[in-house]
Amino acid sequence: MSHVTVEQRYTIEVMINAGYLQTEIAKAIGKCKSVVSRELRRNCDKRSGCYRSDLADRKTRERHKQKTKHIRFTPKVSQYVEQGLKDQWSPEQISNRAKEENIEMVSPERIYQHIIEDQKRGGELYKNKRRQKKYRSRLKVHDRRGKIKDAVNIKERPAVVEDKSRVGDFEVDLVIGAKHKGALVTINDRKTGYTKVKLVKTKGSKEVAQAIIKALTPLKDHCFTITSDNGKEFADHKLVAETLGINFYFADPYSSWQRGANENYNGLLRQYFPKKTNFENLTWQQVKKVENRLNNRPRKRLGYKTPKELYDFLTKVAFVA
Repeated sequence: MSHVTVEQRYTIEVMINAGYLQTEIAKAIGKCKSVVSRELRRNCDKRSGCYRSDLADRKTRERHKQKTKHIRFTPKVSQYVEQGLKDQWSPEQISNRAKEENIEMVSPERIYQHIIEDQKRGGELYKNKRRQKKYRSRLKVHDRRGKIKDAVNIKERPAVVEDKSRVGDFEVDLVIGAKHKGALVTINDRKTGYTKVKLVKTKGSKEVAQAIIKALTPLKDHCFTITSDNGKEFADHKLVAETLGINFYFADPYSSWQRGANENYNGLLRQYFPKKTNFENLTWQQVKKVENRLNNRPRKRLGYKTPKELYDFLTKVAFVA
């Protein structure tokens, strides 16, 4: 074994001070030369370069304290994991969020194993797994929707928006209900992912504009820009811009990647409102519940903070400054 005992450390100290070579010390304590070399490298006093057996023993014990311990899947861990899965958190989000809260937690891989084990026993935890992203080829077709009057192209948008270096640059889109009846207006902050969702009965530009205004008015002090696609539902963009005092920009046709954060959010929203969901029977309370759930879901790109936590923190800091 490569473990060095207290007695062996004392022998190393005495022989080093007496001028013995590492090979001779290794032979004396019954270890390989590499063990002695590693012991000296890791446990010598950094300032003096000297080796002391008592210091070496303290440093070793301290490392053992800090070493990651094997965490068992206890009832407490299981309860935290299963609640996270019910909230549609990924195993990675569950594991890292627990660390943020100083809660002992198993690895993401162990959570995946737990899901599989539960499924084999007839459980339903697997039904909460995250969506599978699907890619469709972009068809090169002509935009027949017509031009929006006075639209400002995304190329005119300030570089600071692309950098995601400030709060208050929003993206907006519509998630359409079954048979094109009803829609959800999603408005997300590019930096933090914090999102407001409003239910509208039609895709009419005036109703959509009023929904955006209603959603962002409480955040007006931290609004700078908003970017949408070229849908006719955003034809009343000037009303939004003038009411909120922000600049409104339009992405290039068939360029959804220019609003990637919004596209991703809409995919998350579809976990709760799948395609062909009848939005006519949807209530604003149901929409608000999902909005709150997603705003309080930890995100990897945010260091496992939630969008609401980060948005509240940054807007508070900006206000104080």
